[in-house]
Amino acid sequence: MHFLLKFVSWFVLLYFVYCGFLFLVQRQMMFPRDMVETPAETEEVPGLEKIWINADREKVEAWFLPPVLTHQEKGPALIFAHGNAELIDFWLRDFISFAQMGIGVLLVEYPGYGRSGGTASQHSVTETFVAAYDLLISRKDVDPSRIILAGRSIGGGAICQLAARRPSAALILMSTFISARSFAIRYLAPGFLVRDPFDNRAVVASYPGPVLIIHGKNDETIPYSHGTALYEVAEQAKMVTYEAGHNDCPPNWEVFRQDVGIFLEENRLWQQGAAIR
Repeated sequence: MHFLLKFVSWFVLLYFVYCGFLFLVQRQMMFPRDMVETPAETEEVPGLEKIWINADREKVEAWFLPPVLTHQEKGPALIFAHGNAELIDFWLRDFISFAQMGIGVLLVEYPGYGRSGGTASQHSVTETFVAAYDLLISRKDVDPSRIILAGRSIGGGAICQLAARRPSAALILMSTFISARSFAIRYLAPGFLVRDPFDNRAVVASYPGPVLIIHGKNDETIPYSHGTALYEVAEQAKMVTYEAGHNDCPPNWEVFRQDVGIFLEENRLWQQGAAIR
């Protein structure tokens, strides 16, 4: 009995040490910015505007691709949040076609990533995206009533936090989880230890506008069940499933653009042929 009590005591102590370690390193695990190499030079794209956002007492980089319009009217704009092991640099080429469709695109970096200052957390990321949103709707070429929020993976968490704080016309979530706390069980830790919960399911459940859920059926990082759970709680939801995993979703960018275009047309946020081809 004495040996058993001693064993249990050591086990409990080691478990508390383990949980304490997870508590301290979890942000490095969630936002592994040191593992993402920053390109030596930024790509030059005609019309690209490089912006520095003042958020949470730090300067964070953002890139804006203006909408190509047939007239001098205001167009819709999309704010995109990338995955946790990515940079805005990686997504520039993929989103040029959206600008050519007449949809402005704002790629927002995370604090501490790339050339940006600060440290990433739910608070700092949210403050950054709110500041980026406020800057975007002040533009003369952007229609504030047609702001589309889109996020991939951890970016779905960032964009949901923005959706909870600012009005938007539509929400697009790619390979997104229901909450960060739902992953605590993977590490045999209690959910309350998660410092950045990113409760996406709660945001989606209360979101008043249309929601597009995109998820790979074979996602090995964020199970497909997370996508279906988000779809089920949304008031106005559409779900698109790809035969893909996590890092290769969407597997075909042209098909993805078509799916997003159909979703936006159905909700009267964009019209085919509204931009210069």
